[in-house]
Amino acid sequence: MQAILRRSLVLALVSAASFAPALAFASGPVNVALTAQRVTIENGRESLGSADAARPGEVLQYRAVYRNDGKAAVRSLMATLPIPAGLEYLPRTAAPAVVQASLDGKTFAPVPLVRRTRDAAGREVVREVPPSEYRFLRWSIGTLSPKETRTVVARARVAPLQVASLER
Repeated sequence: MQAILRRSLVLALVSAASFAPALAFASGPVNVALTAQRVTIENGRESLGSADAARPGEVLQYRAVYRNDGKAAVRSLMATLPIPAGLEYLPRTAAPAVVQASLDGKTFAPVPLVRRTRDAAGREVVREVPPSEYRFLRWSIGTLSPKETRTVVARARVAPLQVASLER
């Protein structure tokens, strides 16, 4: 059972990494190169390596490089980075630091996201949305001149496996 779960997780991560470039949005002459690397710390030193296989609890760094291959400046560019299912965004790892987030890829708001709920007494309360629920991050790049590049980075942790009980 554990081997099947491990294979399923590896397949999910590989497919997330494979499809992620299609989800890093750009328009017109702007091209996006998205990479995912596993973050490891050994002897107090951080290094980046292959993200082909990652286990629950490990950290991945996503980096999207936006490049204007056109002959004219692109204005009002927004860089969008997906956080694939099975990964949990790690707060304060976004660069540039001023970032918006979304739960659905349509509605964005400044980080930290908040939601309004009702408490047991029926009063409306505002609570922070756990960063593990963020599915997209977005930065305002502004104007990107011809041949210019801009990079956005964020980290996410591989979520713990949720194993359903198999009671009979």
